[in-house]
This record gives sequence, C-alpha cells and structure tokens, in this order.
Amino acid sequence: MSPSRASAGRPAGRRPEGRRILGVDPGLASTGWGVLDCSAGRVCHVAHGCIETKAGTDAALRLLHVMESLRAVVGEYRPDESAVEILYFGKNVSSGIPVAESRGVIFAVLAESGIPVAEFRPNAVKQGVTGVSSAGKRQVQEMVRVILGLDRIPKPDHAADALAVAICAANGPVFAGG
Repeated sequence: MSPSRASAGRPAGRRPEGRRILGVDPGLASTGWGVLDCSAGRVCHVAHGCIETKAGTDAALRLLHVMESLRAVVGEYRPDESAVEILYFGKNVSSGIPVAESRGVIFAVLAESGIPVAEFRPNAVKQGVTGVSSAGKRQVQEMVRVILGLDRIPKPDHAADALAVAICAANGPVFAGG
C-alpha cells in the first residue's frame, strides 16, 4: 500500500517565490494529491500522485496508511496551503462514510502541519477549471492538462481531480486561513 507518484521535473525543495498549494481528492481506496507552485499569475505543476489502499484490509490500517503517506507528501513538498474537495453524498450515503473518514485523517494531517485548508464543492471545482459547473470528468481532466501545460492528462483520475482542486485554490485570492 505505497503511494504512487508522478513528477514534472521540478525539485521538491527548490521553489520560486509565491505559494505552494497541495490539492487533495479524498478517498479511502484512493486519495489523490497534487502540488502546484503559483507565482506572478502563473501556475506550475510540481508533482501529483495517489495514495492507494487495498480493499479488505482493516479500515483503521487503511486510514493509518493514508495518514502516514500524506504526512510524507507534506514533508517532501512543504505546501503553504491546501485545498480539499468537499464530500458529495449522492444517492448512496453509506458509500460516503469511508470518504468522510479519510477526510478526517487528511484534515488532521494538514492541521498538525499548520497548513490552512480551503474546501471546494465539486461543481465549484468544475466551474473554476472549465468555466462550466456541469462539466464532465473528461473535460475537467483535459483542462487540467492544458492549464498546467502537461503532455497528457494526469493519471490516475484521483490525482487529476486533486490538481483541479489545487487550481481552484490558485485562482482564488491568497488563502488567509480560517
């Protein structure tokens, strides 16, 4: 159950002046994360990846793995702020419970690291990245690719979603906490 990573060649420790944002797409099976640097109106991809846990493993151990892996990401990339997608309960509320538990772990890691958290609803993420709140997943992913100047859509999907959340935070005013 190790986190997968993909980087764009920007060293973790070397940063331009500006903000570093960690975007997170919460989940118990797969928690996506993406790191962006923002400076002088530009958004640059730093890295992205996914924290995967195995179905059938004890839930407490899966949450522990998410916690430890996210701590490692925070330690490596040292974000100034973070953005997390708000949980959307569709028709099956019980399927949202593991995601809510994962969000709790994510918030705890970010709080212990002193990193402010902004939250974005799924339709706000779509609006912020594509200009359309009803945009489809593929359209959002393609716009993430275009905005960040990547050769291809970031994979896995949860990492692309995390980058989209980070883009929303980057496009907003400097996050002041609270």
